[in-house]
Parts: sequence; structure tokens; C-alpha cells
Amino acid sequence: MKSPIQCLHCGHKNPVGANFCGKCGTQLWDLCPNCGTNNPPANNFCYQCGQPLGPSTAPESPFSPSQPYRPPDLQEDAPWQVGSPPIPGASEAERRQLTVMFCDLVGSTALSERLDPEELREVVRAYQQVCSEVVDRFEGHIAQYLGDGLLVYFGYPLAHEDDAQRAVRTGLGIVEEVRNLNKNLRQDSGVTLAVRVGIHTGLVVIGEMGGGDKHEQLALGDTPNIAARVQGIAEPDTVVISLATYRLIQGFFICQDLGLYALRGLSLPMEVYQVLKESGVQSRLEVAAKVGLTPLVGREQEMELLLERWRQAQEGLGQVILLSGEAGIGKSRLVRVLKERIVQERHRWLESRCSPYYQNSTLYPMIDLLQRMLGFRREDSPEEKLNKLERALGEHGLPLAKGVPLFASLLSVPLSDRYPPLNLSPQKQKQKTLEALLAWLMEGTEKRPALIIVEDLHWADPSTLELLGLLIDQAPTARILTVLTFRSEFYPLWPPRSYLIQIMLNRLAHSQVEVMVEKITGGKKLPVEVLRQIVVKTDGVPLFVEELTKMVLESGWLRTREDRYELTGPLPPLAIPVTLQDSLMARLDRLTTVKEVAQLGAVLGREFTYELLQAVSSLDERTLQRELERLVETELLYQRGLPPQARYIFKHALIQEAAYESLLKSKRQQYHHRVAQVLEEQFPEIVETRPELLAYHYMRAGLKEEAIAYWQKAGEKAIERSTHVEAIGHLTKGLELLKTLPESPWRIRQELALQTILGPALMNVKGYATPEVEEAYMRVRELYQQVGETEQLFPVLSGLWLFYNVRAELQTARELAEQLLSLAQGAQDPARLLQAHHASWPTLFCLGELVTARAHLEQGITLYNSQQYRSQAFLYIGHDPGVCCRNHAAHILWYLGYADQALREIRDALALAHELAHPFSLAQAQGFAAWLYQLCREGPITQEQAEATLTLCTKQGFPLWTAWGMILRGWALVEQGQPEEGIAQMRQGLAAWRATGSQLYLSYFLALLAEAYGKVGRAEEGLTVLTEALEIVNRHKERFYEAELYRLRGELLLRIGESGNRGDGEPRFLGSPSPPFSVSPSPHLPRGVFSSGYRSCPQTGYKISGAKGDHKFKPPVTTTRQPRRGAPKADQDLRRVHGGV
Repeated sequence: MKSPIQCLHCGHKNPVGANFCGKCGTQLWDLCPNCGTNNPPANNFCYQCGQPLGPSTAPESPFSPSQPYRPPDLQEDAPWQVGSPPIPGASEAERRQLTVMFCDLVGSTALSERLDPEELREVVRAYQQVCSEVVDRFEGHIAQYLGDGLLVYFGYPLAHEDDAQRAVRTGLGIVEEVRNLNKNLRQDSGVTLAVRVGIHTGLVVIGEMGGGDKHEQLALGDTPNIAARVQGIAEPDTVVISLATYRLIQGFFICQDLGLYALRGLSLPMEVYQVLKESGVQSRLEVAAKVGLTPLVGREQEMELLLERWRQAQEGLGQVILLSGEAGIGKSRLVRVLKERIVQERHRWLESRCSPYYQNSTLYPMIDLLQRMLGFRREDSPEEKLNKLERALGEHGLPLAKGVPLFASLLSVPLSDRYPPLNLSPQKQKQKTLEALLAWLMEGTEKRPALIIVEDLHWADPSTLELLGLLIDQAPTARILTVLTFRSEFYPLWPPRSYLIQIMLNRLAHSQVEVMVEKITGGKKLPVEVLRQIVVKTDGVPLFVEELTKMVLESGWLRTREDRYELTGPLPPLAIPVTLQDSLMARLDRLTTVKEVAQLGAVLGREFTYELLQAVSSLDERTLQRELERLVETELLYQRGLPPQARYIFKHALIQEAAYESLLKSKRQQYHHRVAQVLEEQFPEIVETRPELLAYHYMRAGLKEEAIAYWQKAGEKAIERSTHVEAIGHLTKGLELLKTLPESPWRIRQELALQTILGPALMNVKGYATPEVEEAYMRVRELYQQVGETEQLFPVLSGLWLFYNVRAELQTARELAEQLLSLAQGAQDPARLLQAHHASWPTLFCLGELVTARAHLEQGITLYNSQQYRSQAFLYIGHDPGVCCRNHAAHILWYLGYADQALREIRDALALAHELAHPFSLAQAQGFAAWLYQLCREGPITQEQAEATLTLCTKQGFPLWTAWGMILRGWALVEQGQPEEGIAQMRQGLAAWRATGSQLYLSYFLALLAEAYGKVGRAEEGLTVLTEALEIVNRHKERFYEAELYRLRGELLLRIGESGNRGDGEPRFLGSPSPPFSVSPSPHLPRGVFSSGYRSCPQTGYKISGAKGDHKFKPPVTTTRQPRRGAPKADQDLRRVHGGV
């Protein structure tokens, strides 16, 4: 039965054979005056005889597309043109396929009669604005505003593989947004709008049109007119499309066939469809049956090298292979072939990969590997997970008492009552955890060799790299082949080893690409022009070759002829995408609903679980599994396990990236928002243990405030774990995101919180005195001044004090310490008062004001309680004030002459630091102990403490204390008869110290180096070093070691004289400037204590003296000090220094 003919003007359906509309009288056909044939009204010539036809006699609405209407005030109003971006112009026209959408208001004439022109203007502006926003969302181009209608192009100026889909989605979006707009319009103006949308796809010629001052980029041809005619047959608030468009979007949307319509201007009726909604389940392409992997091509040498190293590992010579290359070059493919080649051999196989979402998540690859190997399921109770862990560790012969608590903590599994808590510092726990993981990785290799694979190290977190470094160190001791893959931009820092090789994969040659293409096609030849474009455009990258070839095979452009393919027609210009991104997007677009699942999976990451995908997807379980099966069949995904425990991995990271980038920004944001919401609502363990994941998804969702809050939480969590590098990454992301927000009190407070947390993390990683630390604290100080929160300024001033103190800007540091003391006293806060004294005693000590410094120490130790103030190790400046107090008390007592008390204090400091198990405080205690034993001239003990400092700080990443340990270890080597090695170590340590930005204690360190030079007969070099040291003293007022510098200077000058240049040495010494600390022919401290000559304390005039080698000093009873035994010999020594005999 023939379909009724619908009037293009009013939409009334007329019976077959009607010439005029029975409702409005519009002519349905134009009669040819020559032959009498009925022609569609839009025909300019009769399609039967070619006779020119006159204009249609049908009445036209003032809003008809053929006669665009614009009120005069709207024509001149520039803002009315909102949504029309400028076209990158070229006067030459071009041919291209466009999908054209025409959108028009229903009942606009009646609307203009009801409303005042000004009100009408506002209504039309609001309507056009929402339309413009939807069009922009889908990257369409508004070519013209035709009265209350819009003419929109998809495919110009920028073409997309899915332009027809974009057009349809825009139509549905406009219908939806207009409905939303009506809520306001009914309230404000008492009107309700309705729209009709028509869409058609076809060939056009597009270019510049117009004359005089008016020029536009317009598309010529039937396509825009047909779109307008299709719009005319749509019911209000519906979208109708032509057959040509339907063929392009079939499966993406659920459509209703409206039958044949005689459209004005067309010679034949056209089949049209109404779009109901997005299908969410259908696909317009048949998915091929699952096929095998493409055989490996062009990697024979690399494969043989891998197998040779595997054989060496089997024989007990552990090997490490670093496999690098650009994205898609075939690293993972090569590793997979290695696994296939040895699958029949008895071995242990451990494989994991790093993730861009977890770059700052500690040991994520190992956690993921453990969870998979242990068979953890989300529905498992903590007890079930603990049982699985115990069973697995037992099977591997690992001790449960030590291993279970460590692995349970790593895996966020609560411990039962049968295991005591760890009670370890974060640093110690990290160390023990790394040791346990290493033991687990290497377990059982004496019985069977192991293949350990970790992929994508360019996304590895620092702790994972640290673990891999330990594994590499021990690789030759076990039957292990370790294969690590990474992209070219990653630079491994592991030193060269005889058992470590790096393989850099190169691109395939043209002949190899042709072989690979033939294998993909099953041996069938492609047309020469198609093969040529594949070879040229893929540039030898295997992934590019594979994906581009498959896209061509799926395009429908080819037909099979026995042993070859033939083109079904001319090769379309867009048939082969210019870049891989375009080819992947085109392939994803053809997958309709499967594409949406792939995109959602890409939002989740390179690897994702079925459980999480199901939680965020709107598809029912059956549909979701079917769509995932199609993605696996088309080899976009690999599957491990079965739903609901299945895990999916994108075949290549580049596929995942392309799928993610193919999402519209708004859609991407919706997905990220949904993922973040699901994680918060259904995965509380991830919220607690990996807040950085939520921060990432909220950031990508455009919800900046939520993201910033989670970046802060992630930074705090990382600092608690002593993973300071990760903490800096989290906090920096939060700060960068914060900069994009407008100024507000909330933003200032949030930046304060982030910067305050960032300061200590930067200190631990970069060193106390680096520019980054100063910038962080100066910014916080500025922010606090803006908000006027004087009380909250305390932690900021603490950080600034530490920065300037370590930079040896001691006067500034002193002023900040005094300000801290004033704030603490005003607040009457014991904790802050302790910290204020904590800031005062180091600065005063370095200034040489020992008695005043000791007074602050005494007040500090009175206030200190290790349990109450342990948190201050994390707050303020990163180490325990009680440990610091005892460290400085030991040295002040020593310099004041109380050797026994000094040694007792340093032992107490070490004991307290070990008890607290706070690594940074322990580093300081060990460093100060090495210093004190150096003053005792106890070489072996100094070396022991210095090496303990080095071991701890190298592992923890404390650059300042690492340099400290190197310098004092170097001095100990010199003292024990290894001068050259010792001097080299001291120089290396000094360079490392300066690299942290620190200037503190440089005069002391340089004195040690000068003394070492003197011992090996290089007195002149020693004098040069001392000159630098004295310049530092004068510049920074660092007085605590000044007298020793002058004594050393005299000694070196004396050595010059004893070597035959006495006449040169004595005048140079006698002509040197006098030190601020008086040096006179009186007894001096023994070399083991403080080898200066007689020294007067600048504050009290105390005379400090002793006998050489005597460490037994008594505290003063009166305010004066008396010379001790050994004074005559000291006088003789000092007179000798001055040149007397």
C-alpha cells in the first residue's frame, strides 16, 4: 500500500493522488506546462522533458527556510550570532560529504503574534543559545541562522569519521535542551517551544559565496535543501533523518521507519526515519569471528637474544633485559612470543604492568600482581583474604609471622587477633615490605627458573623502581630472567651490569611491513595503491600496520577475488586515515555500542575489571558481556578469567589512549564523574587507600574542587607512608588545578593547606634549602598574610626558619625564631613553644652563642614528651624535637668542655631516634654522632656512624644527610690512612651538600678538607680551602668553628715553614687578620675535643681549656673557668703556632 503524501508546509497527510494539501492548500506537485508531468515543487526543471519550471505557487510562511525572516533589531545585534565561529577561510570551493541538519521552531508565527517583539527577541535568543551549546558540544558548525531556524554542517570545517552520528545526537540534544528551556520560559514568558529537526547526508560543493561586504561559506547542492524538507515532515520535538543518513547511523540509534514521503523539490519519494533514542546495544557492523594474533615479523634477532638469555637464566646465571621503544613498536608482542616459546618448559611466570593512573601509587604493580595471584575477590571477607594470603605464603615457604603482617598491610587486608600490629615507622615498614616482596619474587628459583615481566616502566611509581633496582642487584644470584619494558622517553638509572642488556626496538623496513600486511590478510594481496598507502602512512610501526590494515579490511571498500582483494570503486580520500588516531577512531565509531563500552573501559585505564565496568555502565549484565565479547573478538581487548571475576586489558596502551581521546569532552567528563561516584559509593577501600585515583577521575570530570580535596588526601597519605616523591606529585597536581579556579577565600585556604603539606615533602626529597622549598613557604606566608590568620602562620614560619637556617642566612633565621617564640608565648601553646625553642637552639649554636643556645635547649627538654609531641616529626620541619635537642646539647656541652656529658647525650639521642623509628630523626642523630666522634678523632667510630647515615639516607632519599655522611666518612678514611680515597669522598660530599642549596656548616666541612690536605702535604690547597671557609664565616656569621679555622690556618702555614718555607709561612700567619674569637698564648682544647687555641666565649668570657686526650670535663661551679692540667704544654704549642720557640 502506498504511503500518504505529507504536506511540507503544515505536515498534514494527504491521500495518494492529491495535488493540493487538504488542510492549508499548499500545492503538492508542480505541473510541467510542456508535458504535463507532476514534478516536486523544488524542481527547477521537469525531470521528464527538461522544461524550465516557474516558482512554486504555494504560500510561504514568514519563517519558511526559503525566505529567512529576521526582525530588524536581531539582524544588527552581533550577540544574536552566538555559536557561529569564524571559518578558516579560503576562497576556493571544495567537494566533500556533509551531514546537514536543519532545525526550526514549531508555530513561530503564532508565537510572534502573542509576544511583544522584545520578548520574542529574548525567547529566540535563549532558544538559539541552547541550540548553539549543543552544536558546539558535538563540534558542528552553524552555517546560518535562518530566522528561528538553524542550518548546521557536520564535516566542515573539520571532518570526523562519525559526522552523521554527531548530527543526530545534536538533534536529540536540542530537543532535550529545548524541553529543559521550557521550564524557565513557561515561568518567565508563559510560552512553550517545540522544535523539528531534519538531517540528510550527501555530497556538496562548499566555498565562499556572496557579494559586496557580505560573504559566507555555504554548501551548494541538494543536501541542505533536502535537510530542510525532511525537517518539514517531522512532528514537534522529533528528529527525522533521510535514508542516506540512516545508513550511516544504523545501530547507533533506535529509529522508526516512517515510509516514503514525497518531498518538495525531489523527483521521487524518499524513505525517512524518526530517531527515537540512542540504542545503547545495537551495532551496524558484523563482527568477525575471533582470530589469532598476527605472526611476529622482523624480530628474529631480538627473539633469539631473549631465548639465549633465558637459557642462561635456566643454568643459574640470572639475566635482566630492558626492552624499549616507542608506543606500538611491538615490545609487548615480543614478550608474548617469548612466553609462547617457553610455555612447555617448567618455570614460574610473574607478570605485571605499570599504569598511568597509578604513577604516584606506591608499589601498585606488585599489589595488583599479588591480588591476582592470591585470587582475591571483592566479595571476599577480610578473614577469607587473610586465609588466602597465609595459604599462599605457606606454599611458598615464606615465614608467616613476618610476612603476613607486611603483605596484609600492603594489600589493605585487616589483621586478625592472631597477628600483632607491626608497630614500624613508615620508612621501616617500607624497607621490610620491599625485602619481603623481593624474597617472594625470588622464592623457589633453585627448583625452577622464573620469568618476571614488568611492563610500561615509564608509568612506574618510585617505590616500584626501587624494588626493581633491588631485584636487578640480586638477579645474578638466582635462576631468573627479568624483562622490563618501557617507552623511549623513559631513561633507566641502573648502572651497566654484565648480566643486563638493553634492546631498543626499531621500526620495520618497508619489505617487512608488506610481509606483515600479507599475514594479516591471510595471504591475500591488497590492491597496489592500498598497500602503498599502508606502507607510507604506518611508517614501520607494527601496531599502526596491524590496526590500519584491519580497518581497511572492515571498511567495505574491498571485495574478494580468490587470492587477492579488489577495490569496489575508487579509493575514497578518507578511506585510510592520515594518522593512527584517526584509524582507531574510525574503527571504534563503526562498533556503535561496543565503542561506547570500549570508551568507558578506556576511562577506567589500560586494565580494568569487569566488576568496576559493570558498576559504572548503564548496560544490563547480558548486554555488557555480549559487547565485551565483541571487543575481545575484534582484539581490542584481551580477557583474563570469566565474568564477574574477569579482567580486561587493552591490546596496546595506544588503543586505550585513542579510545579515550575519541570521547567527547562532555561525555568523557560524565564517565569520569560516574566512575568517581561509583568508587565513592561502592569501593570504600579504594577511597581510603588510593585517593589519588578519585582525584584523577574528578579532575578529568571537570569537578575541580572535589579533585583538589582528593589530591590533598593523597598527598597526606603518601607522607604518612614516607613516599615523599609521590606526595609531591599529588600535591603539585592539586596546586596546578587550583590555579584554574577563580580567586576566592576558599581557593586561598585550599592553597594554604596544599602548600603547607608540600613544604616538608620538598625538604625531604630536594633538601632543606632548595629554591622549591623557599618558593613553597614564601607563597604560604604570602597567603597567610592575605587572610590575616596570624595564629596559623606558625607552621609556615617554622618552614621558613628551617630554610634560611640551612642556607646559613642566620640573622634572618634568628629573627624568624624570635617571631616563632613570640607567637608561641602569645598563644600559650606548649607544643608551639617547644617548636620555637627548637628553632632557636640550632641558629644560636651556629652563631656561636653557646650559652644562650643551651638555655633554649634546657627549656626545650623540659617541654618535650616523646609521646605527646611525636607528631611534630611530621609537622613543621620533619624531625623529632627531642632527638634534635639531645643532638645539639651534646655538641654544645662538648664545645663548653663537658666531654662525658656530651657523649652521654649523643648516645641518648641515638637511643631515642631508634625508639621513635622515625627515619629522618634517626638520620640526624646518626649524623650528629658521626660529627661528635670526629671531634673525638675516633676514626673507626666516626666511619661507622657516617656509613650508617649513608645507608639510611640513600635508601630513604634524604640528600642533605647523605652528603653529611659522605663528608664525615671521607674524614674517617683520611684519619685511618686512606687519604686519597677520603679526600675524594669529602669533595664528593661537599658537592652534594652544595647541591641541596645548604650553606650551613660549610666552614666546618671545609676545615676538615683543609686538615686532610695538610696531612698529605698539600698545605697550599688547604689554605685556599680555609680562605673560602673564612669568607663564609664573615658572610654568614657562622662563628661556632671560627677559632679552629684560624688555628688550622696557623698550622698549615707552619707546615709550609717546616717544609722549607718557614720564612714565608710565619709572616703570612702573623699578617693574617685576627679572628673575632680571641686566640691567645693560653691553654687550648685538646685535639680530640675542639682543637682551637685558647678561646673566650663571646657572651660570658668563659675560658675553655683541657689536656690533650682528656675527655673528662666537669660542669662549671662558678661563672669563671680555670685552666686545667696540660696548660703549660698548650701554651708552648700555641706560642709555636705564633712563631715562638
